Amino acid sequence: MKTNPPTLRIKDRYVLFRVHSAEPVDYYNLKNAVFSSIMDFIGESGAAKAGVVFVKNLWKQQEQTGVFRCSAKSLDIVKVSISMVHQIGDSKVSVQTLNVSGSIKGLGKKHS
Repeated sequence: MKTNPPTLRIKDRYVLFRVHSAEPVDYYNLKNAVFSSIMDFIGESGAAKAGVVFVKNLWKQQEQTGVFRCSAKSLDIVKVSISMVHQIGDSKVSVQTLNVSGSIKGLGKKHS
């Protein structure tokens, strides 16, 4: 199978985020709330172009931090839509973007 040359590939960005809440937040509830916020803010076609994917094995329940991947072109819109999540279940939450990098390894170097 032939791959696209580097100039034609879609660039991805990895975003490290933290959830601030009084109670610990479950991963699946967070994921559903974030996708709901993205759909409300940019719609289905915008969400498809953004290509938001959560990296499940990097979710840290104790620290309430996680990583998601999205398209570099839609990074700003995705960050805004994620910051608009204010409630998950019955608890009030705030989602803060900590770091953005082109690779997962780069996230670890800057913020450990």
